[in-house]
Amino acid sequence: MSELISLILPLKPLLQPSPRAVDWWGRAAHALLLRAIHQLHPDLAQTLHDEDGLRPFTVSNLLGRFDENGALRGDQVYALRFTTYRPEVSRALLDALQPGAPLSLGMRVEMDYIPFEVVDPQSNPLPFAEWQALNTYAELSSPYLLAMQVPPRRIRLQFASPTTFKSEGQHQPLPFPKWVFGSLLERWNAYAPIAFPNELHRYIEECLTLRRYELRTKTIPIKENVLRVGMVGWAEFSTLNYDRYWMSLVATLARFALFCGVGAGVSYGMGQCRWVDSE
Repeated sequence: MSELISLILPLKPLLQPSPRAVDWWGRAAHALLLRAIHQLHPDLAQTLHDEDGLRPFTVSNLLGRFDENGALRGDQVYALRFTTYRPEVSRALLDALQPGAPLSLGMRVEMDYIPFEVVDPQSNPLPFAEWQALNTYAELSSPYLLAMQVPPRRIRLQFASPTTFKSEGQHQPLPFPKWVFGSLLERWNAYAPIAFPNELHRYIEECLTLRRYELRTKTIPIKENVLRVGMVGWAEFSTLNYDRYWMSLVATLARFALFCGVGAGVSYGMGQCRWVDSE
């Protein structure tokens, strides 16, 4: 059973006359996922809705090509990425994909009052297809924690959607190692079967450094009359004091980023992140 899921859901718009542009689909995607889970597991959906702080899932913005005004194109297939990293939520997401279930092939779904049809991923080229994965916590961590691979000295992370970190009541669109890997560690220790030691915070803060980056800021409307600035691009981190054990934990967290995202607002489309090659 996959505990960690990152999937791409292909969607074809059933366009109405003069489709309007939507600046940000994150909240609509969040609502779609909870509605789908609610139809099969209402108690779980209510728990996910009511939870404060960390939620064990992420959604993406709508992915694909839009017209020059930012509106949907009738000739395009779009996609959403859903991820889950708590076993019961992962099971619920897989249930929602079964034939006849809310997110299965041919079903009609709605986002922001605009109808879409779930279409066959095999017959449509999907944006961000390389972001799909199924895994377990044991499989994700074993390459480094079981010493099958030597952890790297440098790690590059891609921030595919606006990413920001809440610190002292303010949102900061900056990839400081203590914020990036601290966010990953918090999520890992909240849901993984084996927690990493708190001393890892000290190693991250004292020994990891931001080595190189290529970033720009992007502003999104997270709700009516509320804008948030995040960063997109990539950042590369390296260690000032290489230690195989501690870097094994850091590398495992970097692999985990694909499923849990980083920073604030990941359940509304922000903080989509993954480990990428430096070359």
